[in-house]
Amino acid sequence: MTRRFDAGRIFRTYGMVIVLFVMIILLSLVSRGRFFTSTNIFNVLSQSSIFGIMALGMTFVIISKGIDLSVGSVLALSGVVAASFAQVAGATERYFPGMPVLPVLVPVLITLIIGGGCGCVSGFLIAKTGIPAFIATLGMQTVARGFALIYTKGRPVSNLIPSLNFLGSKVFNNTIPVPVIIYLLMIVVSYILLNKTRFGKNTYAIGGNITAAEVSGINVSKNLILIYTYCGLLAGLAGLVFAGRVGSVHPGAAEGYELTAIAATTIGGTSHSGGIGTIVGAFIGTMVLQVLRNGFTLLGVNAYWQKVAEGLIIVVAVIIDMRKNAKRD
Repeated sequence: MTRRFDAGRIFRTYGMVIVLFVMIILLSLVSRGRFFTSTNIFNVLSQSSIFGIMALGMTFVIISKGIDLSVGSVLALSGVVAASFAQVAGATERYFPGMPVLPVLVPVLITLIIGGGCGCVSGFLIAKTGIPAFIATLGMQTVARGFALIYTKGRPVSNLIPSLNFLGSKVFNNTIPVPVIIYLLMIVVSYILLNKTRFGKNTYAIGGNITAAEVSGINVSKNLILIYTYCGLLAGLAGLVFAGRVGSVHPGAAEGYELTAIAATTIGGTSHSGGIGTIVGAFIGTMVLQVLRNGFTLLGVNAYWQKVAEGLIIVVAVIIDMRKNAKRD
């Protein structure tokens, strides 16, 4: 028996993948070949790596029917602290003048500890006090940004050691950016966590129906703390990539990145109703946003219009999500 062709079902399932391919084809044509080159494709991936890594963690949070508004500030806090431990010996305004230059592993661990710690605190507040995720992470956003400003006195941290700057360099005959390698690696790790582990299954269950999850024996509090810890951990990792790419970290860095991460996750099909979302979708959503930005830049479109286009894409993505859920119900 042949199945009837259902264009609507195909678009609902693969809508954003189709949109991404159409965007790539159109931009390749109108940019006269400047867009679809290996150099520019790697450039797009490299530029998207920071908020793309954050979007991976945000996917877990939104699947659990939560939100994390703190990841941009957590990136800045973990980034400036790590950078202060990774300055060269002769740096001006060195934070620890008498301290020898440390191995790069030290600032890496500091960044991940701070990022994961901030996420853990947010998760603990949400799980143990019952306050909404919006409020808990909004508070963490303000606190983390405040600590970043206090720690640096509002000044950027620069003159970083080469081994940390390596995270923003290119390898394999200076062709593949290291941030892209880190990003792709975290996509694989996040995919395995979400699809092949009990933690991932619990994340879906909590977002789908938190009461049913509790009844089935899932430790909801523990898993919520782990979800937000992982999101914070990836925000810290994004801070490392940011430091490597830019060569310094400012306490005001990554302002608004949390909204970009949420947008990328939403565009990729992760439902704010909970229980629905994929890592591949987060990657597609991230690419849609960055391809749009890159294409507009190549075409000389005003940056303000880029914001308008991004907003429209987010609204359309949410409408598609609502229609899918309505049909499912």
